[in-house]
Amino acid sequence: MTLDYELLKRLSETPGVPSREERIRSVVVEAARPLVDEVRTDALGNAVFLKQGEDGGGRAPRVMIAAHMDEIGFLVRHVDKDGFLRLQPVGGFDPRTLIAQRVVVHGAGGEALRGVVMPSGGKPPHLMTGEEPKPPKIDDLFVDVGLAGERAREAVEVGDMVTLDRTLERAGGNVIGKSLDDRVGLYVMIEALRAVRSHRVDIVAVATVQEEVGLRGAGTAAYGLQPDIGIALDGTLAVDIPGASEADVVTRLGQGVGIKVMDSASISDPRLVRQMRDVARREQLPFQMEVLPRGGTDAGAMQRSRAGIPAITLSVPLRYVHTVNEMASEVDIEAAVTLLARYLEEGHTFDYAHPL
Repeated sequence: MTLDYELLKRLSETPGVPSREERIRSVVVEAARPLVDEVRTDALGNAVFLKQGEDGGGRAPRVMIAAHMDEIGFLVRHVDKDGFLRLQPVGGFDPRTLIAQRVVVHGAGGEALRGVVMPSGGKPPHLMTGEEPKPPKIDDLFVDVGLAGERAREAVEVGDMVTLDRTLERAGGNVIGKSLDDRVGLYVMIEALRAVRSHRVDIVAVATVQEEVGLRGAGTAAYGLQPDIGIALDGTLAVDIPGASEADVVTRLGQGVGIKVMDSASISDPRLVRQMRDVARREQLPFQMEVLPRGGTDAGAMQRSRAGIPAITLSVPLRYVHTVNEMASEVDIEAAVTLLARYLEEGHTFDYAHPL
């Protein structure tokens, strides 16, 4: 399998913060439409793709796959008299990673303005007198779009979307870019729909909205679709970097797809964990068992929908999560695609009707 770099690049670079996912949704729909039997968009903005299974002599199990479209970013909350913008975060950034970063302000009129993020009261090194700069807070940051006063107010409105200005690039056997959490999950979903062969389960693939602010799209989609099994696709931590303790690594880049045991939003169904592990071993796919101490995925919302459903997350390890330079391995991405496709081909064998 060869990575479709151009598709992943479009997914990564297309803007879409929580509640502003319409542009990235268009990219996903264009890529997935030829691979499925039905496409629709629900009231919250989720894109829903149905790929019907072969008739197995009774109602086929319905497997919901969820990968979220939204990226962490900002909405404009204030434009001051001098034209500087203040930000409302939608999703969690470490403000230390934002200083002097370029952003794009997507104006309500369609104009894209480039700007730079800086801290209020920050001094250039030439004016420092030995004092240590204090760690910034989000409320300390402003955006300079190079427009003064009324010109900025005419171009930018409160509520306009602000995203990081960064392209996807290759580095060795890896890719680096913004919003791989979770555009890499969308890529895995699309490519698994392409790679799956004969299957009896009905596949409902959902590109979800507003995951970064509370798993909202997955919750409403699962309620309406009533799946028998839920599979979330997301990034996870790869803390295999200098200074990290062995116990805190979580996953390692290039060591395979993550099969999640638990995170703070869900505990994966042990039967699904075993089945995914068995498929990976049989297919000789590199994989890692993953426990994430903090953070969650769309599996948390699917698992608690209605009377509850068995759910699991398949993860792509990412270094530098929730920064402008998230890094993923092509080996791990391809392993995730293949594992999901092979599981879907035998998903009807899962005993979803009986409790543990």
